[in-house]
Amino acid sequence: MTALVGVFLIGMSAAVSAQDGNVDLSGIWRAQTPDGPTEVIVRPDSSASVGEETVRWRIVEDSIHIAFGDEWMVYGFARNRERLTLSGGDLEEPMELELVGPPTPLPAGVKVPPAPPADRRVTL
Repeated sequence: MTALVGVFLIGMSAAVSAQDGNVDLSGIWRAQTPDGPTEVIVRPDSSASVGEETVRWRIVEDSIHIAFGDEWMVYGFARNRERLTLSGGDLEEPMELELVGPPTPLPAGVKVPPAPPADRRVTL
C-alpha cells in the first residue's frame, strides 16, 4: 500500500466534528503525487476511500488514526481552511491535500471496516 493510500484511507481522515465538535475533515481531498493527482474521500461515518479501498479512521487529540487491517497507522494533521497537512506515520515528508468538494456517500454494499483495538498502533 502506498503512503498516500495509508494517509487517508485516510486516508485517512469523515467529519471530525461528529467526533469531537472541533474539526471537520469530511470532503474530497486532492493530493499531487508523483503518479499524478489522487483523491481521497473522507466521510462523517468514519470511512475514507481512495479508489476502491475503504478504511476506518478516527481523531485522537491532534492526530488521525487510520485502520489498516488489525492495526492503526497514526499521522499528525493540521487543517487551514481548504488545506490539510499530514505528517508522520509512514510518510517520509509532510503531505498537503486540498479540499475540492463535499464527500460522496459510501457506495452501496461497501461496509466500513471494523476498528482495531485502540492499543494496536503501527510503530515505524
